[in-house]
Amino acid sequence: MSPLNFTKKLTQTVDQLSESESYEGLFHQHRDGEPMPSAKVLKKIIELCRSVLFPGYYGNSTVNSRTLKYHIGVNVEKLFDLLTEQILAGLCFVSKEDCEESTENRRDKAAGLAAAFIQQLPEMRCILATDVKAAYNGDPAAESISEVIFCYPAIRAITNYRVAHALLELGVPLIPRIISEMAHSETGIDIHPGARIGSYFTIDHGTGVVIGATSIIGNHVKLYQGVTLGAKSFPLDEDGKPIKGIIRHPILEDNVIIYSNATILGRITIGKGATVGGNIWVTENVPPGTRIVQPKKKTVLPNIGYDGYGI
Repeated sequence: MSPLNFTKKLTQTVDQLSESESYEGLFHQHRDGEPMPSAKVLKKIIELCRSVLFPGYYGNSTVNSRTLKYHIGVNVEKLFDLLTEQILAGLCFVSKEDCEESTENRRDKAAGLAAAFIQQLPEMRCILATDVKAAYNGDPAAESISEVIFCYPAIRAITNYRVAHALLELGVPLIPRIISEMAHSETGIDIHPGARIGSYFTIDHGTGVVIGATSIIGNHVKLYQGVTLGAKSFPLDEDGKPIKGIIRHPILEDNVIIYSNATILGRITIGKGATVGGNIWVTENVPPGTRIVQPKKKTVLPNIGYDGYGI
């Protein structure tokens, strides 16, 4: 085939991809002077948050008690500047108005939100300390707190969640979801920033865990890999589209344990102290203190002179 034919095919493809009907709903119209959210910058923001929340484990590893305040001060200042710009980008991104006309007003609002978030970091560190303790106490294989902070994907994912949740509660658009999806990509743990999660929360192993947007999780709750806290159904409006913003995910009360690959669906309550075994579906309320496992089934094995039992 001649180069001319290749050029013709490429030109036709460009023409097709440039037709408005082709990209309807898939194209973000950028406005001059409008900042854009940046995954690269948000990754840096998470690194700064982790370095402030877990000094010496993340960020500068040479920090000591004499230099701690200096390093935290430097990182908080960097965090404020970067977060202000990303919050501003989020505000502009979701706005239908020309962001350039009111950039200064939005920048002031973004700076206020960034400062309000940073004020929550001491409390956030306190609750993350309970999550680390829960992971350490709940895993016989964990040899130290340091190992948990350094190695456990749950701590990374829960840290991202708590950062994203705080931003979402402050009314920051878009940015919290990007941060939670960064943790999803890094760890395989998918926690929506809208979920409400108490203290001493841990996820053992973690891969494949999904926690939906309206989930409520109490204190001292432990999940294993593959657990889903999901929705049982998606009510549709008159146009056949899912209705947004409805409460549709489970409530897990204090001291609940959910074992691997269990699927908990709908706005149901798993009562205080209950245990849900692995590989089962739960779509109804579970009373406090209840233990739910797969029933044992008696199976007659052919050509063998005894009964076999399986779970």
